Amino acid sequence: MTRGLRILARSLVALVLLLAALLVLVDTFDWNRIRPALNERVSAELGRPFAIEGDLRLSWQRETGEGGWRAWVPGPRFVAQGLRLGNPGWAKGGDFVRLQRVAFRVDPLPLLWRRLSIPRIDLVGPEVEVRRMADGRNNWTFELPADPGAGERSSGWSLDIGTIGFDKGRVKVDDALGDTRLDIQVDPLGKPIPFGDLLPAKGVRPATVSAQDYAFAWRAKGRYQGQPLEGSGKLGGLLALQNADLPLPLQAEVRAGGTRIAVLGTLTDPRRLGALDLRLQLSGPSLSQLYPLTGVTLPDTPAYSTDGRLVAKLREPGGAEFRYQGFNGRIGGSDIRGDLRFVAGQPRPRLSGSLTSERLRLVDLGPLIGADSNAAQKARGAEGRQPADKVLPVEVFRTDRWRAMDADVTFSGKRIQHSEQLPLTDLSTHVRLEDGRLRLEPLRFGVAGGTLDAVLLLDGRQVPLRGQARLDARRFKLKALFPRVQAMGNSLGELNGKVDIRGSGNSVAALLGSANGDVQVLVNDGTISRNLLEIAGLNLGNYLMGRLFGDDEVAIHCAAADLGLKDGLMTPRLFVFDTENAVVQVDGTVNFRNERLDLSITPDAKGLRVFSLRSPLYVRGTFKHPEAGVQTVPLVVRGAGMLALGVAVAPAAGLLALVAPAAGGGEQGNACASLLKRMDKR
Repeated sequence: MTRGLRILARSLVALVLLLAALLVLVDTFDWNRIRPALNERVSAELGRPFAIEGDLRLSWQRETGEGGWRAWVPGPRFVAQGLRLGNPGWAKGGDFVRLQRVAFRVDPLPLLWRRLSIPRIDLVGPEVEVRRMADGRNNWTFELPADPGAGERSSGWSLDIGTIGFDKGRVKVDDALGDTRLDIQVDPLGKPIPFGDLLPAKGVRPATVSAQDYAFAWRAKGRYQGQPLEGSGKLGGLLALQNADLPLPLQAEVRAGGTRIAVLGTLTDPRRLGALDLRLQLSGPSLSQLYPLTGVTLPDTPAYSTDGRLVAKLREPGGAEFRYQGFNGRIGGSDIRGDLRFVAGQPRPRLSGSLTSERLRLVDLGPLIGADSNAAQKARGAEGRQPADKVLPVEVFRTDRWRAMDADVTFSGKRIQHSEQLPLTDLSTHVRLEDGRLRLEPLRFGVAGGTLDAVLLLDGRQVPLRGQARLDARRFKLKALFPRVQAMGNSLGELNGKVDIRGSGNSVAALLGSANGDVQVLVNDGTISRNLLEIAGLNLGNYLMGRLFGDDEVAIHCAAADLGLKDGLMTPRLFVFDTENAVVQVDGTVNFRNERLDLSITPDAKGLRVFSLRSPLYVRGTFKHPEAGVQTVPLVVRGAGMLALGVAVAPAAGLLALVAPAAGGGEQGNACASLLKRMDKR
């Protein structure tokens, strides 16, 4: 053997003996001797009490789960019993985390490259108590002691953790700021459940079809955001921080107040909160009750249920992104389907998407403005109740929620289910919410063969709320408005109108009670009868019809109304019916502030026709309980005043814009055109 080989052999023997001695030293050294110094150093670094109160051991062993040559390389394995990490000083005692045991192994080879690699950490008996005070202070944020030289030096070491295994444990949440107190208990399952066993046989499924088995069951009880909460579910036993091919399975059923939430799916790359892929089912008495749970501003609705796929990317540069894809369900008796996207960005989160209903019940839109019954309002958790003597909804809009997020959502109701008295066919709208300003433009209804185009603006930044509404009604066919009236069957008559009003107030009643603006309506070539009014459910109109015209059907050549609104008081500038027997004029006021009527209806017979009524009629009382009768003041002789229609010249000119061309072209066939032109010439 040459001298060089002898030196090499001796060096190798020395290295082996040194490693053997090191292994013996590590294996036989009493590591509990360094516990006091270790506890003191960690406490100083974290700025709060830390202690290993039980046994601390280190041993060398191979990792049985590894394959290839790595399975033969032993590594140091640390086991510590009874760990405790305390709370910051302001919390006045107690522990943030307690662990019965922590065990982990260090991969020795990466140490050569200044990388601390821990393939797996096992946490046994974890107990966590999360606290947040009303002023925002919390015990999960560490205020580390200042180190003046920390910015100038770098250790060059990195830390990699593969997976975290955990066992039976408990988490307590005490959040004064969020009005939340929860007690969560985690227990091992008697036998692991394969992820695929809980996937539904059909219907909505998460895209992930394989994951680790369910290993633990969990239960939660307490209050969340002020609502009672109770839930249970299952989850996997390994938190894979490096391997995205080993997603953590999640299953949960939670009830918070009246809301039920069910999820089934996986969390991938939990270290970076990479992605959620879940089947999400929601149900409850009103979509608005999701706001305290999710922070998403949704409208008041009847009871609902939805089922869809939730995909979340929690580390997007513009904020966490949630997509509720391909969901379907019901709101009240209406079906609903669509796709929604929620981005938790700045300056406000944003909700966008599109919704469609194939069959929309008109009554299901009532809660949007508080127009549902008191029983329905109670069921969906509304705070107020509609007074028994009021017609206009008094439920207050929750404008404080409008500034919590922005929205850009389209909605289409392809077929509207309604009563025969209101022949709506379809609905479409584009809803925009930006910094507390709500805008519905366009808001379009199909009505009786025509269209009702509207723009609705509500500014929730103002106190009280300020609103504006513009409506344009075009070519409502009278025969479609009253399909059960035989006399209307061949009518070519139409209704046209426009509304432009604005007001302030935090409810529909308050907005109309302060409204200013104009209302114009024009009806040509129609027919009216007591039978028609009975069909329409207008008992008051039925009485007036009988008083004016008896039981016969009466042709209406033209009905024109030009109404002004000021501070909630509506006054006719012109309100006239031109029938085959008489011209009927309506005067008086409609007060939206106190919901009272004070109208007089004055007929004037045409030519030598015998017209039995010799006194005006009145309509008084409230919207809820109107009263009609014959005025005691005799009908004065007006000569040709009404017949000549020498009143309200300016309103007549304004109404000419509503005259629709007749079927044959031009306006010659439209009775309202000639009437209004005669009035305009006066």
